[in-house]
Amino acid sequence: MNAPAAPGAIEERIAEKKQRVHILTGPVCNNNCTFCMEEDRDGRVVTNSATTDEVVQKILAENPACEEVCFTSGEPTVNPRLPQWVKWAKDARVRRISMMTNGRTLSYEKYARILISAGMNRFYVSIHGHTAKLHESLTRTPTSYEQTVAGLEMITKYKKYGLELHTSTVVTRQNLPAIADIYRFLRSKGVDQVVFNIMQANGRANTHFDVLFPPYKEIAATAKAFLDEQMKTEAQPQAFFVDIPLCTTTALPDFNRGYVESYVHYEPLESGSKLLGADEVMARAGDGSIVGVTRSDLDDAQRTKRPECASCKYDSSCEGVWKNYLKRYGWDEFVPV
Repeated sequence: MNAPAAPGAIEERIAEKKQRVHILTGPVCNNNCTFCMEEDRDGRVVTNSATTDEVVQKILAENPACEEVCFTSGEPTVNPRLPQWVKWAKDARVRRISMMTNGRTLSYEKYARILISAGMNRFYVSIHGHTAKLHESLTRTPTSYEQTVAGLEMITKYKKYGLELHTSTVVTRQNLPAIADIYRFLRSKGVDQVVFNIMQANGRANTHFDVLFPPYKEIAATAKAFLDEQMKTEAQPQAFFVDIPLCTTTALPDFNRGYVESYVHYEPLESGSKLLGADEVMARAGDGSIVGVTRSDLDDAQRTKRPECASCKYDSSCEGVWKNYLKRYGWDEFVPV
């Protein structure tokens, strides 16, 4: 039996995390990232186009006490109904209303003010480099860097009204050597938390795996060197390395590592039935129009553990290793703690 987690330990934090409610905003994104998880564009059109006014109202009604509603997938700001949906979330007294965005449209002050006035109070902005060359080599979208940075600056301008600004940087072979520069650049722009998301080995990240995906041990070593240096001038860097097996990051402070928050989103019954068993779909579907799908529903079939994992202190907290990752790198770097 593993010893209980120490107060404030990563295992405790993971066990206590609250589930976020995701609302899928549409099939369109105005970036074209090399690592996008949503490679199945036809499937995304079917699933995300099912989010209507009625669906949004139903989701809000079924989650009256949720901690956070997050609008996501594809790019929320290209959906003209977003401000109205945000207002409905505010009217439903959701405490934290957020979105995952590339931030480009936030560079237009009038639009940013509309979202803020409607009730949006946390922004997760995706940015993958501290220079246009690095960022746009991954988004494959000219001018996307300039607009995203302007979007960060716009939200920072209005942080005095209680807004939170986080960023998400997907770690690749291309930007891993620059994580210190990326962190310092983003903090200089007013970002509260800089999250380095380790890629999920599916979608385009799997298609282009050999070009994009560095080994976990290399990511962990680079992260440690960065944090050691940063802590010379900042007592507790607001940098977080998420979705990387805990056994590979034992050299990092618990504060700076973890997993992406758990979440539930809603899909049409037909789409959801492809992920869940028939009995479970019927149990979750309620009136039969939509079904709740959790992060574990999506990920469990694509991750795995080996028998040795049962002896690790992190076994109950660990989500396992991507099978597509193991096909390339094997098990050697994963040592039970």
